Amino acid sequence: MKVCVVQPYYSFDPKDTEKCFMDQCALIDSCTPDMDLIVIPEYADIPADQASKADFHLMIEKYNKTILDKARETAVRCNALVFVNAADKCEDGWRNTTHAIDRSGKTVGKYYKAHPAPSEVKTEAEGGNEMGVAYSYEPAEPYTVEIEGIRFGFMTCYDFYFYENFAPLALQNIDVIIGCSHQRTDRHEALSIINRFLCYNTNAYLIRSAVSLGEDSDICGCSCIIAPDGEVLCDMKSKIGLGIAEIDPHKKYYKAAGFKGSLKSHWEYIEEGRRPWLYRNGGTAISLFDERLPYPRVCAHRGFSAVAPENSMPAFGAAVALGADEIEFDIWQTADGEIVSTHDPVLERVSDGQGLVAEKTLAELKELDFGSHFSESFKGLKIATFEEILKKFAGHTIMNIHIKPDGQKGGFDKEFIDKAVALVKKYDCLKHIYFMSPRDSILDYFRETYPDIPTCCGLGDDPWAIVDRAIEHGCKKVQMFRQYMNEDMIKKAHDNGIICNVFYSDDPEDAKVLIKMGIDTILSNNYLAVANAVK
Repeated sequence: MKVCVVQPYYSFDPKDTEKCFMDQCALIDSCTPDMDLIVIPEYADIPADQASKADFHLMIEKYNKTILDKARETAVRCNALVFVNAADKCEDGWRNTTHAIDRSGKTVGKYYKAHPAPSEVKTEAEGGNEMGVAYSYEPAEPYTVEIEGIRFGFMTCYDFYFYENFAPLALQNIDVIIGCSHQRTDRHEALSIINRFLCYNTNAYLIRSAVSLGEDSDICGCSCIIAPDGEVLCDMKSKIGLGIAEIDPHKKYYKAAGFKGSLKSHWEYIEEGRRPWLYRNGGTAISLFDERLPYPRVCAHRGFSAVAPENSMPAFGAAVALGADEIEFDIWQTADGEIVSTHDPVLERVSDGQGLVAEKTLAELKELDFGSHFSESFKGLKIATFEEILKKFAGHTIMNIHIKPDGQKGGFDKEFIDKAVALVKKYDCLKHIYFMSPRDSILDYFRETYPDIPTCCGLGDDPWAIVDRAIEHGCKKVQMFRQYMNEDMIKKAHDNGIICNVFYSDDPEDAKVLIKMGIDTILSNNYLAVANAVK
């Protein structure tokens, strides 16, 4: 694949704007039909510095359509994929956007800069340009787009400085990172370090297009093409023009993961030893991973359901605030494909509604009261969605997630499970969850489709066979019932490396007996009393 980066001249004098724009267009026009991928720099619709917010936005209005049309025309003329950064008009205003355009000239993706720079965020009174940045305050997984079998990730200018973002980007298994940039204050040496470090940590190519501040400048510029092992295939420094190189976008770099380690990419090696509670946002509020959190544990069954409505945000919040090792909750799919948390297949016991959960849309469920049945203090409480739970509590406790079957049919919807897994990934919670089900078909689907996600074997039709089923279906955990268990079952599970949960105990003295029997995790509705006894 022949790739090309465009590096035009950028002026700090607003009077040069028109000339800079025309020169940039001329460079784009010089791209040839033998190119497969072309990258055009950040703010291609603002090719020179502007004195004020008004001037900044005026240039967008003036040049935005022209540069996007030019990019689409170039894609068709050169039969190439084209990536160009130009503002995109959204509900919250103009956003810093990288547009992905396929060979037919069709826009097939838009990346909104994950970390808007201070100048983009600040108000005009503060000296900023007040771009649309509301989206950047919402949790989101790294944006990727697949074109022609190549997985593209993105970074724009300020994004390059957030090294903590390299890891989640790497987890997307991307092949190429498109970097539209300015970075007008960094020297060439620093940019080279950052760019090579990015490639080495993501095992992806970087195709980065920036602007030149003049061929004698030692800052900015450095449009480049860098391989996954950090090899620099092209670095334009401050040269004005086109940078070209041949790449194999699917080529990866693997190394020994530590002394005598197996071959892995660098990010896989790092993931093995990551300690996010030491340095990720949230600090000590972040729970240890499920595989690292010590036993015995107490799992708040349906949250701290003795003090708040079961499977509700208050119940989960109370449990997390009290330091619950785990929370357990049930998830169902609604009629319109959303995922909500409630235990029963029907609504009567836990709300003022009637009928099957699976036959209601999310909007219909949100109209119901899920609090008054417990106490008038919770009147008007809404049903919790799976995403709301993850958004608030991801990483703060281990989540024992009970997948309910598809309505009353006893089967399951693969898309339901796929969506649940996607949400877990979105909120970077893979190491803080496990899925529980009594259905062998669901356990097998996880084993075949998501082998790295731990599962817990539920009771099933023969409660005394639960350990054998857990072994058969490759489960990491088993969830026994108090009346269908004995010490021999616990020992057999442990001998096979399987963690033993038990449902349930609300009596502190009984909980102590269970721990002595060898139970690892006790599910309890009376979280605090049982936790105090066990801990």
